[in-house]
Amino acid sequence: MKVKRWAPWVTLAVAAMIAVMLFRALRHYNFADVLDSIRSVDRMRLAMAILCAAGSYLTLTLFDTLAVRYVGRALPYRRTALASFTGLSIGHTVGLAALSSGAVRYRFYSRWGLSAHEVAKVIVFCALTVGLGLLTLAGLAWTLRPAIAADLTGLPRWAVHGIGFFCLGLAACWIALAAARPGPIRIFGRRFALPSLRLAAAQIAVGTVNFALVAAALYQCVSAVADVRYVEVAAVYVIGNTAAIASHVPGGLGVIEGVVLYLLPQANILGAVLLFRAVYYLLPLPLGLLSLLVAELYYRRRQRADVNESSQSFA
Repeated sequence: MKVKRWAPWVTLAVAAMIAVMLFRALRHYNFADVLDSIRSVDRMRLAMAILCAAGSYLTLTLFDTLAVRYVGRALPYRRTALASFTGLSIGHTVGLAALSSGAVRYRFYSRWGLSAHEVAKVIVFCALTVGLGLLTLAGLAWTLRPAIAADLTGLPRWAVHGIGFFCLGLAACWIALAAARPGPIRIFGRRFALPSLRLAAAQIAVGTVNFALVAAALYQCVSAVADVRYVEVAAVYVIGNTAAIASHVPGGLGVIEGVVLYLLPQANILGAVLLFRAVYYLLPLPLGLLSLLVAELYYRRRQRADVNESSQSFA
C-alpha cells in the first residue's frame, strides 16, 4: 500500500526533473538547427539505424518466446512474435508498457489458450528480462569504459566502478538464484517460480542484445552530427531509458531527449535524437496497429465461421 501511495509522487518528481533538464538544454537550440541536424544524417547511417531498430524488435520477440516457455506452454514462434511486436510497437509509444502492451498480449494469448494468470507471468517475465538487460548493459558500459562514464556523470572513478559491478552483481545473483532454485519468489504481490538456469541465462543474453541494438540505433543517428563513441552513447541511453521507465511518460517522450542533451551537450544533437525517436518509436507504431487490426479481423471472421459450423452441425 505504501508503494502505491508514493508511486504517483515519484513519477511526478522524475517527470519534473526531466522537464527542467530538457528546458535548460532546449534554450540553446532553434528550429532551423534541429532541421539541419536531421538533414545531416546520411542515408547509410539512417539505414543502419533502421536495421538496428529492426534487430531490436526481432530480439524482443524472443522475450515472449522465452516467457511462454517459462509458463510451460508450447506456441509456434510466429504467434509469440506477432503478440510481442504488436504489443510492444504500441506499448513503446503509448507508455506504461506493462499495461498497454500487456493488454494487447492478453488479447492474443487468451485466444491461444493461456489463462489470465499465465499471461501475467509472461508479462512479468518479460519485464524482468528488460531489467536484466538494462543492468547488464549498464554494468558492462560502466566497468569496461569507466573514464567515459565518469566524464558523463561527473562521478569519481571508484563510484563508477562500484555502480558497474553492482549492476553486474545483480544480474549474477539472478543466475545464482536460478541455479539454486530455492522455491517461488514474490513479485508484485504474486508468487512466481524461478526459471531454469538456461532460461535465466537466455534472459540476460537477449535482454542485453536488445538494448545494445537500441543504443546502436541511437549511435548511428547521433554520430552523424557529433563526435561520440558507441560506449558513450550506450551509457547515456541506459541512463535515459531508466529515467523513461521510472517516469512512465508515453514513449519516454522528452525524457530520453532530456538526458541525452544533458549528458551530451553537443551542437545540433537534438535533431539526431528526434530522428532516432522516429526510427525506433514512430515507424513501428503504424505497423503494430495494422497487425492488430488484421489479427482482430481474422479472428472475428474465424469465430463467425466456427459459430456457423456449430449451428449447422446441430441442425
